[in-house]
Amino acid sequence: MESYRNRIVWITGASSGIGEALAGLFAREGAKVIISSHEADELERVRKQLEPLSREVYPVVFNLGDPRAVQSAADRVLDEHGRVDILMNNGGISQRSTVIETPVELDRRIMEIDYFSGVILTKAVLPGMIKNGWGRIGVTSSISGKFGFPLRSAYGAAKHALFGFYGSLWAENSRNGIGVTIFSPGRVRTNISLHALTKDGREHGRMDAGQAGGISPEKCARKMIRSMKRGRKDVLIGGRELLMVWIHKYCKCLFYRIVGKIKPS
Repeated sequence: MESYRNRIVWITGASSGIGEALAGLFAREGAKVIISSHEADELERVRKQLEPLSREVYPVVFNLGDPRAVQSAADRVLDEHGRVDILMNNGGISQRSTVIETPVELDRRIMEIDYFSGVILTKAVLPGMIKNGWGRIGVTSSISGKFGFPLRSAYGAAKHALFGFYGSLWAENSRNGIGVTIFSPGRVRTNISLHALTKDGREHGRMDAGQAGGISPEKCARKMIRSMKRGRKDVLIGGRELLMVWIHKYCKCLFYRIVGKIKPS
């Protein structure tokens, strides 16, 4: 499998959870790691934590929900580091509100963070990847991007959109040495449900029971990197909850019967 030593890796959502775990794994491989989030203090904590592994970990702070800030961050990274070999579009935000109570402004906000921010970064680094004849793009979607689920309409829509964009990108650029892997995690023990947005734009503030029983971010990150090295394009990661993906794919009548009985709460 390919090595990532001396590659320049940029990871969004790297101040905690899966992104933080990815940063540690890439640092161990000898990559130069750029870590991003809107949380400056947490990024600095991650950088210091990784010092024993690597002195080449560089925090870049910006808000994924601000398109100008995203583009400015991309310009800064390319100006300071020259290129990005591996882009991990991992940062995002979830949702806990029904369709009828979710204002369109919130739909747009979630789409901006979970979809458009990654598109902006990808368009910024892709020309350099093509010029160098090599690049890898990892995209964190979700099993919620595979099917509709209560309280996840905007989140699921944004995650679903990733498949259309990055599938097209790979089809256009595989001959240019560009690899694309879309990851669809199920339940992972991260803070995503704590920070999920409710109908009024406030944080949900609670850890979902299913989330608390999920796999660790470290296990998820290991599977992500291993899948990228093997050149896989569409990767499911999780536990028993992944069964719903297969039920949706092969037995839709059963899937709709199950989901239709779930009461939003």
